[in-house]
Amino acid sequence: MSERTMDTAEPSARGDRVDSATEAFVAHRNLLFTVAYEILGSAADAEDVLQETWLRWAGVDLDAVRDQRAYLVRIATRQALGRLRALGRRKESYVGPWLPEPLLTAPDVAEDVELADSVSMAMLLVLEALAPTERAVFVLREVFGLGYDEIAEAVDKSPAAVRQIAHRARSHVAARRPREAVSPAETRAAIQAFQRAVETGDLQDLLDILAPDVVLLSDGGGLKRAVPRPIAGAGRVARLLAAGWDRVGAEAAVEPVQVNGHPALILRLNGEIDGVVAMRVENGLITGLYFVRNPEKLSRVKQETALSR
Repeated sequence: MSERTMDTAEPSARGDRVDSATEAFVAHRNLLFTVAYEILGSAADAEDVLQETWLRWAGVDLDAVRDQRAYLVRIATRQALGRLRALGRRKESYVGPWLPEPLLTAPDVAEDVELADSVSMAMLLVLEALAPTERAVFVLREVFGLGYDEIAEAVDKSPAAVRQIAHRARSHVAARRPREAVSPAETRAAIQAFQRAVETGDLQDLLDILAPDVVLLSDGGGLKRAVPRPIAGAGRVARLLAAGWDRVGAEAAVEPVQVNGHPALILRLNGEIDGVVAMRVENGLITGLYFVRNPEKLSRVKQETALSR
């Protein structure tokens, strides 16, 4: 081959490799975002993980990659784990309760019951109780069905260690998650009843839909007014909600939406998004209320985010 021919062939080959890398990354982008988001609970940090994953993926020799999906998930998981540890340090100085960043999701997310359960606000809060590696192993095994060997490469552990970590994580999650599956219809009914009670200010109707041991968490991030600590008990939560609606009712509107694969409410004040209310429902009653007001966490409820497994 002449020197001139080599000069023209090499850039073409490089371009083909870049195109192949881009095509593979784009094909798995929603999956990688979902993995990172479930590990982190933060869409903004998950997007940063995607950027870091792409930079590393672009330098990989694709001819040496047997399974592109597994390889990309491995890169994303390693980046997410590093970021999760940094995020843990940020949470230590966070003002008030920390809640995951809510995502406006399409109906197809709700149709995948396992995916919807894994990204629900309630489940993401359960995952907060896990150590970083436990969280990553649980997500990769239970949600995305990766084998222990694949997970071991992603978290830099032996397959035997990953099995033990997975068992421990499953036990922790099982002890904290709802014991019975709740149908979407049951959740919608509870949220509709809650919305009517709030909008009418009827304290008894609120008490009727709240479980006796309901817990309210409110995340303002120090930027918006929020309760600084969890509020527990139907009476206390109902009185707080009724008083809050009395204060803003004339300016407020409530919109039913799908957030993190489940029915939720967007609260608007004077037409602007002021917060998102997600809920945990068990036996027809609301056992958890998660009110995100931090404006830095509300950008993902303005348009749908695509998630996939």
